Amino acid sequence: MSSTSAPARKGADWLPAWDPENDWESSRAWKTLWVTTGNLTLAFATWFLVSAIAPKLTSIGFDLSKNQLYWLAAMPGLAGGTLRLIWTFLPPIMGTRKLVTVTTALLVLPLIGWGLAVQNPSTPYGVLLFLGALVGLGGGAFSGFMPSTSYFFPRAKQGTALGLQAGIGNFGVSLVQLVTPWIIGFAMVGAGQVMTNKDTGATKDVWFQNAAYVWIPFVVVGTVLAWVLLRSVPVQARGVRGQLDIFSNKHTWIMTYLYVITFGTFSGLAGIFGLLIANLYGSSAFGDQGVDPLRYAFLGALVGSLARIIAGPIADRVGGGRITVVATIGIAASALYSSFQVSPTSPDDFPRFLVGMIAIFFFAGVGNASTFKQMPMIFERRQAGGVIGWTSAIAAYGPFIFGMMLSAVAPGLLFGMGVVFALVAAAVSWWFYARPGAEKPC
Repeated sequence: MSSTSAPARKGADWLPAWDPENDWESSRAWKTLWVTTGNLTLAFATWFLVSAIAPKLTSIGFDLSKNQLYWLAAMPGLAGGTLRLIWTFLPPIMGTRKLVTVTTALLVLPLIGWGLAVQNPSTPYGVLLFLGALVGLGGGAFSGFMPSTSYFFPRAKQGTALGLQAGIGNFGVSLVQLVTPWIIGFAMVGAGQVMTNKDTGATKDVWFQNAAYVWIPFVVVGTVLAWVLLRSVPVQARGVRGQLDIFSNKHTWIMTYLYVITFGTFSGLAGIFGLLIANLYGSSAFGDQGVDPLRYAFLGALVGSLARIIAGPIADRVGGGRITVVATIGIAASALYSSFQVSPTSPDDFPRFLVGMIAIFFFAGVGNASTFKQMPMIFERRQAGGVIGWTSAIAAYGPFIFGMMLSAVAPGLLFGMGVVFALVAAAVSWWFYARPGAEKPC
């Protein structure tokens, strides 16, 4: 392993040197990827816990309006995006080992908090909003984990590596939405609640705290593995001020816009998908003929995550810029189609709505992978890490923006706005990165 330009960092956390372009220790890189990815999956599961339980809170006795539920679903995005702004600057300062270990350990706090809160329907709304913000710790992790992992891989493999990490990590969104309906069905820890169908009056016993508590043992294991198995690349730690040079580069802002359109769409829709189904096609719209949102809410994130995994290696071969153009055009077309499916006349309209939404998630996942291929090609290694963190932070506001918008405007208008923004993203990506003679072909 050859030396790097960064000075030696003292302590057991730090490798003496690391140069993946010339002398790559692939086994350590892949071990880092898999440990960090496992913990990122837990972070995303925690981050989107509220999206999995919010649609059913009123059925277990919580007195919350539709707007209150949308704002509750929005809080993880607001907090996650803000925390990502902090986590962006931590990889070269803390190093991979401490960053991943400490961040993973902190996930226990919101999991315990939500496990206690759902057992008491009189929990103040302000407390629920605070806990909604606290799960944002899981969202913040992305901006630290992804850049620190990128340090371990040569540029030629970063599309694949980051596509795998982000795609599998994103699967945590789908996982928590998939597991929750099953895990709340039997006793584990604490007293149960009674879930009431407000239209039929039918009741059943549930244990909503399980949706949070089930992840705690995995978080503990992930914390231990991170401390034992990970080490840190000696990247020059320039402090926060020394990393601000990324903002003088126009491509930082261009890539921020592109990632907002891709990951912001993925995270934003994933955060409110269950509530959107419930309000448009659920029992509040069609009584006992309505669609159960928990049966379908996980599908969007699942498809988007798989698309990200598949698209990463393709972007390595074809080029991230071209794939981003295709992805954003796909988002625009899917959003346009979906805009005509948000005024249903019967539950029979739901399959068409679901197809449109799944298409949006698919193309958003593809774009998530391709943009992450672009950034290491456009920027030098240290800057690339900072840009990845920054763009991830801004895009993480997706759940907040989507939740806030749906509390204020009709779904059709929101999708229409998405069409315009996605088409602009396609044009920008083509001009700067994909066309013949582009300024930064990648």
